[in-house]
Amino acid sequence: MIPRTIFTAEHEDFRKTVKRFFAEEVVPHREAWEAQQHVDRGLWNKAGEMGLLCITMPEEYGGLGVDRSYSAILMEEQSYAGDSGVGFSLHSDIVAPYINNFGTKDQKAKYLPRMATGELVGAIAMTEPGTGSDLQAVKTTAQLDGDHYVLNGSKIFITNGYLSDLVIVVAKTGNSGEGAKDISLLLVEAASEGFSKGKPLNKVGMKAQDTCELFFDKVRVPKENLLGGKEGMGFVMLMQELAWERLMIAITSVAGAEAALKHTIDYTKSRKVFGKPVGAFQNTRFKLAEMKAELAIARVYVDRCIELTLKKKLGVDDAATAKYWTSDLMCKVIDECVQLHGGYGYMLEYPVARAWIDARAQRIYGGTNEIMKELIARTI
Repeated sequence: MIPRTIFTAEHEDFRKTVKRFFAEEVVPHREAWEAQQHVDRGLWNKAGEMGLLCITMPEEYGGLGVDRSYSAILMEEQSYAGDSGVGFSLHSDIVAPYINNFGTKDQKAKYLPRMATGELVGAIAMTEPGTGSDLQAVKTTAQLDGDHYVLNGSKIFITNGYLSDLVIVVAKTGNSGEGAKDISLLLVEAASEGFSKGKPLNKVGMKAQDTCELFFDKVRVPKENLLGGKEGMGFVMLMQELAWERLMIAITSVAGAEAALKHTIDYTKSRKVFGKPVGAFQNTRFKLAEMKAELAIARVYVDRCIELTLKKKLGVDDAATAKYWTSDLMCKVIDECVQLHGGYGYMLEYPVARAWIDARAQRIYGGTNEIMKELIARTI
């Protein structure tokens, strides 16, 4: 494998801390959390105590003030641990940056420190039952009434939704008919009257992730909770952050596939068929070689995208390429790994089986891979 050059000794010290956290605080509880369809709320407070939440936020707001290469380590180690339930990355690397980049000083001071400690769990509510990836077609509305917006509508497939304390809601605040110009983002507290949550959705995989529906029935949101300073800025803000969100999926896709391959290599060395290890057969060796080569190439591309992110030069098409290619590759690799496990690959006590059912969503959220191809095609 080509040595990685984006991480320093300081990064690797941080990686050890993160690895230990997932090994001790997450992995032992996986089955219990899958049964209840969400992680224990106390896990967020433990992560906050260890300084693992909102790490890229300024120190004055409780963060570590580090760059997104440290976020990449958190995502990778979660994937290596085989966990798909903890929603730290969405909280820390999607929700918090929206507030830090576009919020007022009062909004930052009010919410970011409590997100860093785990007191507040953050979510972002974009998708609606009938709109999918088309954010300009949202039907949730926020009408100004004196000093408050009156919010009505519903959202679906919301990660961290069930445990959420603070939600960034995508809503229409205008009726110009021009789609994007009518979209705004509102900071909505879950304790608000008229805000309700559905039960965690019964998903195929990612069972411990608290994905649910959110409902807004005449929720009064203070006018000062508008994000971005004025109405109609929502779509612009969303577009600025979506490239990073899609790279996050690429980062976890490569790491998740690498983890599955490692488990499979170990399995094929120990499992015997016809008197010799599965790994001794030419077909097995060639399949493992193909996966190793393809993941090595994917790793180099994703690391380059991380470098561009740190320089604020990551293009929309670059991120779309990374998301589409690596999530497709992840599903391909893990499917091959299941095959090499034989019948045991279909048993949930084996990590590769869990990875197989969890991986499928990577090609859907963050914008389906068909949408990614459309974004790439626009640059041709």
